[in-house]
Amino acid sequence: MLWIHPLLQILATLLAVYVLFLGFRRFQTLHLGRKTVFAWKLHVRLGLVALALWLVGMAGGLITAARTWPGFLITGAHAYIGLFIGLLAVVGLATGLYMDRVKKKRTALPLIHGLNNLLALVLAVAQVFTGMWVYNHFVLGN
Repeated sequence: MLWIHPLLQILATLLAVYVLFLGFRRFQTLHLGRKTVFAWKLHVRLGLVALALWLVGMAGGLITAARTWPGFLITGAHAYIGLFIGLLAVVGLATGLYMDRVKKKRTALPLIHGLNNLLALVLAVAQVFTGMWVYNHFVLGN
């Protein structure tokens, strides 16, 4: 059971890297003056999946920790960073869905959306290291 959470989060993070690549094309057009083709619908669909997977994985991690150990926040930084990623994922979903539903030329909101999700991705990569600490400390007992 303990393998589901990291597997789901790694999958979500790898997907988020691809979504970042898609979003970077939009950034190039809006802020660097380069002509690119932005796969809007693919970016929205896959971004929705990646952010939702992070949220589901976060919930799964909290549930798994609470059922396996005496509390769900005992994993320290791993738990707190995960909760912050959850907040960033909600912001990413809200801003992304808003821009998808209310289409118009804008520069600030896409930048905020992108920076928010880039921070979530950087923290998700950091979670690999905090997760290895959790595994060593709580699973292996080292």
